[in-house]
Amino acid sequence: MKSHRVFIAALALTGAACAPAFAQETVKIGFSVPMTGAFSENGRQMAAALKLYVEEHGATVAGRKIEVILRDDGGSAEQARRIAQEFVVRDKVAILAGYNPTPAALAAAPVATEAKIPQIVTGSSAAITTQRSPYIVRTFSTQGQITAPMAQWAFKNGIRRVVTLVADFAPGIETEKAFVDTFTAQGGTIVETLRVPLQSPDFAPFLQRARDARPDALFVWVPGGLAGPFLRQYVERGMSASGIRLIGPGDITDDDVIDRMGDAMLGITTSLQYSAAHPSALNKKFVQGFTRVGNGLRPDHVGVAVYDAMHVIYAALAKTDGNSNGAMLLAAMKGMAWESPRGPVLIDPDTRDLVQNVYIRRVERVDGALYNVEFATYAAVKPR
Repeated sequence: MKSHRVFIAALALTGAACAPAFAQETVKIGFSVPMTGAFSENGRQMAAALKLYVEEHGATVAGRKIEVILRDDGGSAEQARRIAQEFVVRDKVAILAGYNPTPAALAAAPVATEAKIPQIVTGSSAAITTQRSPYIVRTFSTQGQITAPMAQWAFKNGIRRVVTLVADFAPGIETEKAFVDTFTAQGGTIVETLRVPLQSPDFAPFLQRARDARPDALFVWVPGGLAGPFLRQYVERGMSASGIRLIGPGDITDDDVIDRMGDAMLGITTSLQYSAAHPSALNKKFVQGFTRVGNGLRPDHVGVAVYDAMHVIYAALAKTDGNSNGAMLLAAMKGMAWESPRGPVLIDPDTRDLVQNVYIRRVERVDGALYNVEFATYAAVKPR
């Protein structure tokens, strides 16, 4: 659980050695990030997004200096809870942020509630997350929100028999349910449902079972940090040449992973709230900056969630004229709308989740590199 104040200082944020005269003016943000462990790829995305946002927008809002304290929770719920407590008690932060995957976000929720400060969640997609604390605001997505459009698109485009394969924890089970309910309601058939252990998963036997079932498509969801291992085993077992279409939420074709996997990825169809290939001027600028500060790292839906989280924090502080009272910041965040690199977004004032576009994307080669190219849009999808 290392504290990355030196890293943050390099972003021109206020360091730990502030003079006392400035200390009372400083707004501290405690970012809990999995820089090590199974979700370290997500941690790299989060750190790069923080660095880019502060580089672009500076370290002062409404006359208040901003200090971001980044600590490594390893993706562990226990460590995330302990770090959240230390952020509040020792560091006196005004805002908690980060949290990937879901267990880390849920573990920190009681700390935010007791401290009465906002917790900005950037990596948990379980529907229950915002229900765990009235102080949670999420800049990510819910599994049902991004999955239902995929089920609708699949049936509309001739897919009738599907095997589902998901990571066996809350978001995976929610994803499975959202797909199964939406797909079967239209007349589709679920041939088999498979669940893979979250920790140290071996996908090979599950992929073989899916292949033996001979469905029209294999629907898959695993967290973005596990997309690489899944795709490697998918390719190794020759699934791309089996005639079974691979579909699912966009975690399986993570933007920073697919270009390393080669042409076996071509044609995979997914649904997600963001693609690095999103055709907007704002996103092109975001991708260029992100790739630069991330030393070649391509942004994905986790990176853009952190970038948007920082926007929410800065905009809320501007709206309160620098007042960092938890209740006032939370009120300022509810109903906030802006243009993100992903497209137009709105924080639902009732659920504190994002209303956002969900895009259907296909892996294609663009200028020599593989990208998730958007070709259909489900506009302003509400969390579910």
